[in-house]
Amino acid sequence: MSQQQGVTQPVPLSPVRLRCQKGIPPSLRGRAWLYLSGGKVKREQNRGKFEELDSQAGDPKELDVIEKDLHRQFPFHEMFVSRGGHGQQDLFRVLKAYTLYRPEEGYCQAQAPIAAVLLMHMPAEDAFWGLVQICEKYLPGYYSAGLEAIQLDGEILYALTRRVSPLVYRHLEKHKMEPILYMTEWFMCAFSRTLPWASVLRVWDMFLCDGVKIIFRVGLVLLKCMLGTREKLKACQGQYETMELLRAIEPRYMQEGFLVREVLEVPVSERDVEREHHVQLKRWRKNRGELHCKSPPRMHGARAIMASEPPSRQDLRQNPTIIVESPLPPPQPTPQLKKGEKSKEEKSKKKGSMKKAPTVMEIPNPYPLAGDPQRDPQLPLRDPQLPLRDPQLPLRDPMPTLRNSTVQQPLVNDTPLPNTPEDSPPPHQPTLNDQSLLTVSPLQKSTQSLSSIEADQDTYL
Repeated sequence: MSQQQGVTQPVPLSPVRLRCQKGIPPSLRGRAWLYLSGGKVKREQNRGKFEELDSQAGDPKELDVIEKDLHRQFPFHEMFVSRGGHGQQDLFRVLKAYTLYRPEEGYCQAQAPIAAVLLMHMPAEDAFWGLVQICEKYLPGYYSAGLEAIQLDGEILYALTRRVSPLVYRHLEKHKMEPILYMTEWFMCAFSRTLPWASVLRVWDMFLCDGVKIIFRVGLVLLKCMLGTREKLKACQGQYETMELLRAIEPRYMQEGFLVREVLEVPVSERDVEREHHVQLKRWRKNRGELHCKSPPRMHGARAIMASEPPSRQDLRQNPTIIVESPLPPPQPTPQLKKGEKSKEEKSKKKGSMKKAPTVMEIPNPYPLAGDPQRDPQLPLRDPQLPLRDPQLPLRDPMPTLRNSTVQQPLVNDTPLPNTPEDSPPPHQPTLNDQSLLTVSPLQKSTQSLSSIEADQDTYL
């Protein structure tokens, strides 16, 4: 919130954060998680590392524990429903690779549901680097021996409960409810084994964008909903009843829309988490001494991760998922020309433009119509460069419509009508020696022949 002229105004959200609060589309969720967590940059900077770890044998003790936990992760999901299926095989590869990547930390059972959720949205290599980023940047020290980091965050949650919901805080303090009793599975599994699946995805969208403060907010919302009224506290007269109530959270409080709306309204920021972290760490050192696990500093969201390790443009470049080899040969590199030198193509274009186009002689029509312009008698009838006609071929009949016979056959019927005398002379038919054809154009000839045929038909009818 920002102060301007005495009026409190909300700080505008970035488009990425707003999209994560509204929910990332399922088709983009795996790729978005990889970018938000910094796993994409980590993978590009360590190319071939996962294949190297996958090819190694691993510690037999760690592998035996991993194999026992494979069938417990989302047993009703299609990826992990069958023993030895591709889902369980990829989960085994990811967890084994992490034990080889961080041998001092080893395997923790709470890592299995984290890796399983990632595998549902991305390949095994991407899920491995996503698990590395969650264990090192978002929840550092959670899975180390002694669980000191999770105990310290439990004290932070306890202190934040006092500020957000004093009634719940007094009830937990009255019955000596240590936070480690009810929040261990919540935080270590990032609520993946507590909430419905739709709510898990929405929480993870915000968690990978804004960091661990989302996990604290979800825990505070569940505590307030289950223990936030005096009527509900009457049913919890002791520690056992309180634990049973927190283990059986009402579905209406875990519903996607309600939970996200309540989480966004909780007044807990990353600055509040860090301030309380320093207070609880100081108290821990005073009462218990130094932490045995030296975990790296916690990063609050994607922006902090990118600021700590600025990625290059090459690291953020999206590689194609399908590569098709072209059957065409690769293009030859163009030679570098010196200053002022022209390529061969430019020279050939220049020479071609200087050549004159050949003149095309118009061939006159040997059978002109009456309306065609008269040909100049001085011009030749044909181009002398064209080849002569083959003398072996016969001449074309200039009058294809004429026949050698002098009698025109009737067009309607070959049998003469009964009233027509057979010895009547036939109508006049044009012949090759008719002088009238020499002075009449072809168009007129066709008109005359058509009219004569019509006259003959009228005679027969």
